[in-house]
Amino acid sequence: MSEVFTQDVAGCFADAVGPGGLSTTAFARHLGIAGGALTRLRTARDARRLPFLTLPERRDDLDAMAGLAARYRDAFDDVLVLGTGGSALGGRALAEMAQPGPVPVTGAPRLHVLDNVDPARVDAVLAACAPARTGVLAISKSGGTVETLCQTGIVLDWLREALGEAALPGRAAVMTEAADTPLGRVAGRFDLPVLGHDPDLGGRFSVLATGAVPAMLAGLDASALRAGAAEVTHAVLDAGEPAKAAAAVGAAIQVGLPAERGVAETVFMPYSDRLAGVARWFRQLWAESLGKDGGGTTPIDALGAVDQHSQLQLYLAGPANKLYTLVRVPAAGTGGRMPADLAADPGLTHLGGRTMGDLLDAEAAATAESLMQHGRPVRQFHVPRLDAYALGALLQHFMLETAVAADMLGVNAFDQPAVEDGKRRAKSYLTAMGSGGGVP
Repeated sequence: MSEVFTQDVAGCFADAVGPGGLSTTAFARHLGIAGGALTRLRTARDARRLPFLTLPERRDDLDAMAGLAARYRDAFDDVLVLGTGGSALGGRALAEMAQPGPVPVTGAPRLHVLDNVDPARVDAVLAACAPARTGVLAISKSGGTVETLCQTGIVLDWLREALGEAALPGRAAVMTEAADTPLGRVAGRFDLPVLGHDPDLGGRFSVLATGAVPAMLAGLDASALRAGAAEVTHAVLDAGEPAKAAAAVGAAIQVGLPAERGVAETVFMPYSDRLAGVARWFRQLWAESLGKDGGGTTPIDALGAVDQHSQLQLYLAGPANKLYTLVRVPAAGTGGRMPADLAADPGLTHLGGRTMGDLLDAEAAATAESLMQHGRPVRQFHVPRLDAYALGALLQHFMLETAVAADMLGVNAFDQPAVEDGKRRAKSYLTAMGSGGGVP
């Protein structure tokens, strides 16, 4: 993986950071367990039992998505993506990588990922959009996600009130399982296009499917995303030994540190605004896959250098119970340069002749070094070039690492039984509400 990214784990071990680091003995033991998990994943891939392992090789489903994305890019100024959890976080992460600023890239519509049911935000977005120039994509793996169904009903009603029901098929589409689902029935009622969703592809492992249309709308090459993911899948699953499989090494550290050192939290901290959405995506992936049977570590998303000013004090001087993952993209020499006349101030001489990218890179290096000097285990991902291929590789790495870690812990990475309890209770509250609304 040296051409796409490298994973530096030297800062995770006791010989580098002291007693807070993983011992080589414990690492070897957990790496051996990870090797068994790799064997089972390889068998699942060969038997085509886990779609996230074979999806990177597919291209047949991208044509329909590309057609919809091209039509939306030509016809609309704004596109609303409706969904929540894994159906939205991945697409948002991909779009943010392609469009880090407030202005879309040339030819792209403004993308609004409505991943919550906060009426204040939804109403504000709808008020800012012209119905005749707005497209809609509703995404729900199960087709029964209550938040997405609520969003979809309200947005479709907004469109038909302004344009008439006959206008809906050209302005709205859905992505859901091929089965008979509530969202699928809504699509059938209004003759909306339906993009299929493999029922065996878990939502938080579906970024390369559910995120493809938002990625295309933002100008990202979905085929390159999958190609990067395919390279990682082959490199990991076909490695001759777990020590040569980056996801197995990462999982051994993520599982080994809690077992040996009591690590309870894992901090994911990219040094690039374009990867802020990936940190939020990872948070769900890790939490919902591993938080079972009283186990798992709590994922925390952070952003360098912003969170050096909001969290680093705790990281350095608070509980020594965290693993830190820094993702670094070279920025030196990029961005604006500090004006010479301002840098002449005695308090600013260290910025003399430096670009903003120089500062960001210095901050990343300093944070990694400071954490290690304070005995905190740190691993670093170095991404020489952040493009669609590299992003697909990174996403697949963390999906593989999560699947391996779940196998090592003896839990099912692909279910979320505890979440279903809250869903059932929410439906009960809705049923019990009086005509005036309000939770009883």
